Amino acid sequence: MSQYPRIFRVRQHFTGPQIHDVHAEVRAQLGRLPLDQRIRPGESVAVTAGSRGIANIAKIIRSTVEHLKSVGAKPFIVPAMGSHGGGTAEGQVEILHGYGITEEYCGCPIRASMETIIVCQTREGFPVHFDKHASEADHVIVVGRVKPHTGFVGDIESGLMKMMLIGLGKHAGALVYHRAIQDYSFPQIVRSVAAEVIAKCKIVAGLGIVENEREETAKLAAVLPEELEAREKELLVQAKQWIPRLPFERCHMLLIDQIGKNISGTGMDTNVIGRKYNDHKAVEDEWPKVKVIAVRSLTEETHGNATGLGMAEFCRSRVLEQIDVRKTRINCLTGGHVAAGMIPFDYATDREILDTALPTIGLADPPDAKLLWIHNTLDVVEVECSEAYLGEARKKSSLEILTEPRPLPFDAQGNLPDSVKGWH
Repeated sequence: MSQYPRIFRVRQHFTGPQIHDVHAEVRAQLGRLPLDQRIRPGESVAVTAGSRGIANIAKIIRSTVEHLKSVGAKPFIVPAMGSHGGGTAEGQVEILHGYGITEEYCGCPIRASMETIIVCQTREGFPVHFDKHASEADHVIVVGRVKPHTGFVGDIESGLMKMMLIGLGKHAGALVYHRAIQDYSFPQIVRSVAAEVIAKCKIVAGLGIVENEREETAKLAAVLPEELEAREKELLVQAKQWIPRLPFERCHMLLIDQIGKNISGTGMDTNVIGRKYNDHKAVEDEWPKVKVIAVRSLTEETHGNATGLGMAEFCRSRVLEQIDVRKTRINCLTGGHVAAGMIPFDYATDREILDTALPTIGLADPPDAKLLWIHNTLDVVEVECSEAYLGEARKKSSLEILTEPRPLPFDAQGNLPDSVKGWH
């Protein structure tokens, strides 16, 4: 008998909707707002672009720019991504280019700087930072995805309001706000800063993006600043319904092909792996419950930022070679999550990882281990599952079994294919 579990592939049937004509929907949503009454011809509008990998983001930004031009505005793009890109303007522009957000494609300038102005002091007593280029614009449109936060729970989590803090606050603001969150609740800090930004920083609109479980654009919502908080609460409820999920609630070992900042703020989404409150174990009422995680690579788009690697117990040695230590440390220190940048036990091959990890999972013998293999935490439509799940999989109407169980596809060096997507 093999010392490793055999695996079979399933396809999850998710039910979230998809917008097929993103360009038309952006124009329709923005067209609902009286922007032609609030923006005079010739006035400048800063459009935010963040560091997350958002489906169709270049197309969404371009369509926003085109609509603004249609009402006579002069739009430009500002990177809104806190400390990402190594905390440099050049690094943040590089991230945007990696997503296809270029001046040529979007049809307007990109103005990148880490410089901020201090707008005011919050009632809690800390300064509100705001991107200098955005502050010089006549108006600002905040564009971003609304989704569950990786570390906090509330009726406002990760979305447009957070973009007004961490994104437009740049590195300086992100440092202050993450420190403030150590003394005050996340919802209080978000509401406190966002209220000041909306009141004083010429926010003319927001464009909220919600994705479905298949990493597709599911909903777009253009909102006026006075309705932003209420609408974001509604969008978050929908985003939580459509979040990607693993096909089973209990897992001895999770293999992840890649992590990165384009996938999640924590490299791998804690809402998917069940580690939102504790880096290495799900709390009592949290699901799924994953005993050990092994990371196999960093994404190219993360540019060496390995934030979140510290939540894994094991990794391939090549991951350590891919890390930009400076970028990773800046991001983890800024976010107040130092442990996210720590180093797991690393091994040269996948076989060595399994040989080391499987004996740590409990009483289950290695061939009987409950193992899941995914590409990343955004891409869980098709998952490789160990044979121990076969009976449960046959009972789930949401799962389609695509293959019979077969051996893990090790090559001569003891490694699995780089991507689970490329092997069947």
